[in-house]
Amino acid sequence: MTEPADQSHRARLRAFRAMRGDPPDPGFIADLEYLENRDLDLSVRLGALLAFNALGVTVGTHPVSASPGAPLSVDAVTQPLLTLASLVGIAPLAVSSYLCLRAMLVGEEFDAGERADADTLRRNLFAAFVRSVDVQARRLRRAVRWTLAGGVLTLAAWAAILLVKMS
Repeated sequence: MTEPADQSHRARLRAFRAMRGDPPDPGFIADLEYLENRDLDLSVRLGALLAFNALGVTVGTHPVSASPGAPLSVDAVTQPLLTLASLVGIAPLAVSSYLCLRAMLVGEEFDAGERADADTLRRNLFAAFVRSVDVQARRLRRAVRWTLAGGVLTLAAWAAILLVKMS
């Protein structure tokens, strides 16, 4: 599938060159630097949450993959409900990881417009950047909630496993 002409990198480069031809005011530069820092901050947070989710999935599978006789081990044949409960705790972590990846892939698509002047191009670029930061922040908040749900479900499954083993 090909990208529309107005979304190609060539069109963006032409728009950037047109903006650069008319120097922006210092306020615009300061606003853009703020957004770039916010974008970088969100990228670091999203990457950290994605790594945490990977660790959570690994830890969540422990009861299923643990050696028989280990305190948290479950046997899928004789303990199907505990096995399923353990695996259900991983599902929200997978959803959270999906949201993190989607947030990281948000682009700054903007309409360069036909014969737009430098101020219009700056405004469109700025609006696209703000939109991408908003989408990333919203997906990060949702991903954090899904991660918390996965952690709670995983801990509940572990508690149930230990309760059954201790009784």
